[in-house]
Amino acid sequence: MTSPKANRSLSPQRPPLPPQKLKLSWLLLGLLGVATVSAGAGALLAMSLASTPLLQSRLSPEESKVFDQGEISTGLNFRLPRLTRPVNIMVLGMKVLSSDVENPPDEARNLGYHALVNSFDGLSDTMLMLRFSPAIDKLVVLSLPRDTRTRVAGLGTTKLNEANAYGGPALAAQSVSDLLGGVPIDRYVRINVQGVEKLVDALGGVTVYVPKDMKYTDHSQHLYIDLKQGEQHLNGAQALQFLRFRYDAYGDIGRVQRQQTLMRALVEQTLNPATLTRIPQILSVIQENVDTNLTVEELVALVGFASQLQRSDLQMLMLPGDFSGTGDYEASYWLPSRSRISELVTQYFDVNSGLSATSEDPYAEPSAESVSASDPNYDVEIAIQDSTGDPAAAEQLLAKLQEAGFYNTYIDERWSEPLRETRIIAQGGDLDSADAVRRSLGFGEVRVEGTGSLRSDVTIQIGRDWQGE
Repeated sequence: MTSPKANRSLSPQRPPLPPQKLKLSWLLLGLLGVATVSAGAGALLAMSLASTPLLQSRLSPEESKVFDQGEISTGLNFRLPRLTRPVNIMVLGMKVLSSDVENPPDEARNLGYHALVNSFDGLSDTMLMLRFSPAIDKLVVLSLPRDTRTRVAGLGTTKLNEANAYGGPALAAQSVSDLLGGVPIDRYVRINVQGVEKLVDALGGVTVYVPKDMKYTDHSQHLYIDLKQGEQHLNGAQALQFLRFRYDAYGDIGRVQRQQTLMRALVEQTLNPATLTRIPQILSVIQENVDTNLTVEELVALVGFASQLQRSDLQMLMLPGDFSGTGDYEASYWLPSRSRISELVTQYFDVNSGLSATSEDPYAEPSAESVSASDPNYDVEIAIQDSTGDPAAAEQLLAKLQEAGFYNTYIDERWSEPLRETRIIAQGGDLDSADAVRRSLGFGEVRVEGTGSLRSDVTIQIGRDWQGE
């Protein structure tokens, strides 16, 4: 396969826009919980910027057609813009090294190592689909593993993250839409990881629980990761280490889970009036590291919507699939499950996808006829992770669930973060099953996240409330 770098040299280059064009920033989610806590703040932000697309690169007419061109928000009129319909946004996080581009900036030349550069060319390191649903006050974040095996026009079957390198945001959006069975994409955001460090610092840092000691050294990139297990308040550089670490049993999938952990922490911790004092720093950050076809008016509408959400309104999913393992493929892939993707996009993206289970789908769900009709809990796979340190806790909970008819339950590795409240995680997005578990137990917080046991439908992370504390 021709390398993405070589492909760029053969394809026409899009002329860059003038540097005064404003740009967005990496974690749109973090910003969504930040810039606007009141209508007055939204108006102030809107008045300080021009209501034009925040583009760094030009889209051809054909490329623009990939994105839904319909209006998504009301006009300003000195009031906070509001979303007028559901909106789907593709977010690409870019980690581009000086060796990945043909003409790196002067400051990145002759350094003796592969330096990070502020570019949007190359492979996408992080891929998300965001759905804002104003009618039901929900924000859905779907993480798409970069190693997802799929078809990309012009490349054939390859990894999903190749799409941006070969054809920019339009090809990436088309590839994501096809993977999800036709989910339309309204806008895109491409964010360079250099903006992550600046944004987190502008927000005053973020508190997360580091699940294990993270230590890794790569002199070729000047990448030095050194984080200790435990709850920590991370600055921008440390948050970037937390996001980039992928050297554990789950590789990139473990990294996706940590991304979701950090995103939720950013959203929850930045929804407060104190953030208003950091508006100047945030505005400075967003002028440097993002390419998007969102207008400022649309951005403010998204911010205003997210600022009103409760924790339960943020639902984070992971593309259903499994590891390729070894043998049949030359590279390591995340193999998407067509049937489970179809169910997910129908439930969370309001789309009756064109996907269906076939003989080529090794992860197809069993048919309705093969599941016991007498026991609605029969096929719910539940993983139990103890965080209390009490060896008996998981065994006792296992017995209680099986008594309630949840027979497909097992004890998984313990959860390292000590929890006060038990978490009942809809790992695959099956909120009904998670709610059924919650009703059976009579305690715990239901979350839609991809941070539980990968092969479960529902993961229960036992907190101290199980012990009556």
